[in-house]
Amino acid sequence: MKIALASDHAGFELKALLVSTLADAGHEVTDLGPDSKHSVDYPDYGKKLADHVAAGASERGIAICGSGIGISIAVNRNPACRCARVDEPLSAALARQHNDANVIAIGERLVGSDMAKAIVDAFLTTPFEGGRHQRRVDKLSG
Repeated sequence: MKIALASDHAGFELKALLVSTLADAGHEVTDLGPDSKHSVDYPDYGKKLADHVAAGASERGIAICGSGIGISIAVNRNPACRCARVDEPLSAALARQHNDANVIAIGERLVGSDMAKAIVDAFLTTPFEGGRHQRRVDKLSG
């Protein structure tokens, strides 16, 4: 699967770990930055990720900042993106099943590395249920 990741400085370490983990699992990974822990603005990287996913360059996106809140707001400004801020695998699975989320946001300061890996696994392996959920997703994109 093609997966893009972006973060701010507060999400840099978790992003680096997930980039490596996903690449090792055979995914085609795009790291949209930043490339260091120097202070950057999360809206810039949230927009970069949202534009990338909206253009179809990657099937899914993972956004990371300190809390996951700010960068999720930035991603969701793009109407082609449905970004869910999640803290555990069940929320990631439900975001896929019911909302066809194409991006998740994680807070590095709130979620440990093992939990983040479990969240990403649930996000990538859970299919969208469609059915009654499809009309709701259509309303989000319209």
